[in-house]
Amino acid sequence: MTQDATASPDLLRPLVIFGGTSFASLAAHCLQHDAGRRVLAFTVDRAYLDGGTMDGLPVLPFEDLPRHVPPGQCELLITLGYRRMNGLREERCVQAQAMGYALGSFVSRYARVWPDTPIGENVMVFEQAILQSHVRIGRNVIVRAGANIGHHSSIGDHSFIASGVVTGGNVAIGRNCFIGLGAVVRDGVRIGDRCFIGAGAVVTADTEADAVYVGNPARRAAKTAREVTR
Repeated sequence: MTQDATASPDLLRPLVIFGGTSFASLAAHCLQHDAGRRVLAFTVDRAYLDGGTMDGLPVLPFEDLPRHVPPGQCELLITLGYRRMNGLREERCVQAQAMGYALGSFVSRYARVWPDTPIGENVMVFEQAILQSHVRIGRNVIVRAGANIGHHSSIGDHSFIASGVVTGGNVAIGRNCFIGLGAVVRDGVRIGDRCFIGAGAVVTADTEADAVYVGNPARRAAKTAREVTR
């Protein structure tokens, strides 16, 4: 399911945020003060439940969430980062939907996104990010503040684009990718699935799947993407 990036918050259900870190706190603050969305609570796996509240909101065990907030009463937003090449966030999205929850999304009103850009489930686009014309963005994608995604580019499902990333036009970023702070991807480049691009890297040629690239120009490192995001 996709939603219009300009949909009125009054037409959307309240949210529960999955996560207990500062990133979850950031997402909740943005949803409340930028998007005008109501956040009911945070939720985490019971093993990580170490306190009753965060930012004045209850923190609930994920395994028992339907008992506290039934699926029909809210949406979930999974705010986990790029651990295991975004695999952990992907797993929790699948689990949440199996429990009957719809997944929400967030597009900052301070981002620049064309109104016909389809926004899928569990997508977050933060302030000053730019998605140029004809950009295609998959499900469960995070685009952090100040990223600039060039025209006719695509971002595969379950990817994380860090702050300050710049791509040229016609770039294809695969599934479960991570593009680090301030990285630059030249126009027409294809980033392989599950690829890790380090902070500040300048990618001038296609990359292989499951690999790590660092430097300017970017070169393949010895470790795999899974090894650096355990």
